[in-house]
Amino acid sequence: MTFEKLQWLFPIAVTLHNAEEALSMPRWVSAHRSHLPALLPSHPEVAKLWLGWLVLTGVAFAVTCLSARHGKGSVWAFLLFGYVAAMLANVFIPHIPATLAFAEYTPGVVTAVLVNLPLMSLLLFQAVREQWVWGMKALAYALLVPLAIGGAILALFARG
Repeated sequence: MTFEKLQWLFPIAVTLHNAEEALSMPRWVSAHRSHLPALLPSHPEVAKLWLGWLVLTGVAFAVTCLSARHGKGSVWAFLLFGYVAAMLANVFIPHIPATLAFAEYTPGVVTAVLVNLPLMSLLLFQAVREQWVWGMKALAYALLVPLAIGGAILALFARG
């Protein structure tokens, strides 16, 4: 399957992943409240978390739509590539380490490992292989977009 068609699986995967987190996070945080202060300086209200998940999901659909519309080499294709890289990095920071550290299920780990790990890897490979993105520009987006998303998430936690 071509990247042009495969890219539409990206917002679906983001939706599934964010839904898993949204449904399981409040209960999980309540059960682990005593351990969390050492890991996070504050905990955002559930409403802020939901808003974050909705925004990230909406952005996934918007960037995919714009990438599909503008095609290979567009800024939207590079932004999609960066967002895909962010979702792949998210498998390893924090999902797998958190699950290992707590020795139990953590919110989002199932879709991170079973959906995001294989799909995001495939999307990154296909985007480069079919020259939707290339070179140092692709590398820059693959590094900077995850850092920007991570920074926004850290800011959410810093404000509580």
